[in-house]
Amino acid sequence: MSSNQYDVIIAGGGPAGTTAATLLAQYGHSVLLIERDEHPRFHIGESMLPMIEPVMDRLGIDWSQGNLRKGGAEFIDEATGRRTFFSFEGIYRTFQIERSVFDKKLFDNAIKHGVKAHQKEQVTSVQCTADEVQISTNKAQYQGRYFIDATGRNALMGKTQGSINKVNNLGKFALYKHYKLAKSPESDMVFAQGNVQVFLADIGWIWCIPLVGGRLSVGLVVQKDAPNDLKQDALFKHYINASARMKALLTGAEELSDVRVEADFSYLNKQRYGQRFACCGDAAGFLDPVFSSGFLFAVKTAELVADQLHEALLLGNEADPEIQNSGDEAYQRGFTTMYLMIERFYCTDIMQNLFFEQDRHPRIKKEIEAILAGDLWKEGNEFQKGLLAGRSRKN
Repeated sequence: MSSNQYDVIIAGGGPAGTTAATLLAQYGHSVLLIERDEHPRFHIGESMLPMIEPVMDRLGIDWSQGNLRKGGAEFIDEATGRRTFFSFEGIYRTFQIERSVFDKKLFDNAIKHGVKAHQKEQVTSVQCTADEVQISTNKAQYQGRYFIDATGRNALMGKTQGSINKVNNLGKFALYKHYKLAKSPESDMVFAQGNVQVFLADIGWIWCIPLVGGRLSVGLVVQKDAPNDLKQDALFKHYINASARMKALLTGAEELSDVRVEADFSYLNKQRYGQRFACCGDAAGFLDPVFSSGFLFAVKTAELVADQLHEALLLGNEADPEIQNSGDEAYQRGFTTMYLMIERFYCTDIMQNLFFEQDRHPRIKKEIEAILAGDLWKEGNEFQKGLLAGRSRKN
């Protein structure tokens, strides 16, 4: 067993871990990044939001390379023929990305900035004391001044501490697969626009995300009880075929993967930071992907954690369990806002009564667009204030 000392040790080499690692290395701190798998590896979550771009700029990443420009988000109710579009054209750009390729790009970028990175190594235990952090893996032991949990939905610290609270009124699970579309006027339009499309279904909703190379990511998120006679493949096929738009678009398409499943969707880690540790990305919380917020929260929470930690390391007070408090308050504002939007998507008539009517209310349309673009921390959004005030009254 070897023993090594670092300022910061990070478990998890996905977007959250690599973002925190790169920013801290840019500040001049020694960082060890431990990833249990090996890049490139498949990951769902291809649809990005504009407010990710400022973080990419800080990382020195040009995310336009090899990715499809995303124009916005379109919501469609085929049963009524109603549809609405939210444009993401503004100060910042956004893209549809292939996660295996992009996550590796972020990982390699961290190494480029001086991060010591290990792959195919798994953290097995974490001890955070008043004096130091001690990390054991299946290969070695390490000491550090601070630990960041970026282990995604494995939520190492949250599960160890029993602080994971599931959110039960959103999506239950997702079924998805990738296709290569046959060339047609319809498919040409999909790739030219680059929009993510959300189709309402009686059981939940369907996503349609165009990618480079004529590929399409298609998923079914299930919120209500599924018919007992339809299991995974059959359930996915049934609801995709029930959409006239999806059925036409997939005519002649090549299937690039089997149906995959993601379960145990939404939760919040109630203990996101403490003595010499903090959680970021999905290790802090995860929401149903209907508004594509997962990647945004991964890099934004990593940015908040890294910036707070940098100041603490300079002052030498990183053992103070409250150093992440102000950054966490910002995270909670964003997470709660997006949670309330998703809750209303599932549990109220917000789609019919507001989204499909938003052209009648220019101010509200603009404010909803800001939230859907990931602009969750801008002052003056009256719609967002109303969401948060409503939750406060309920509490």
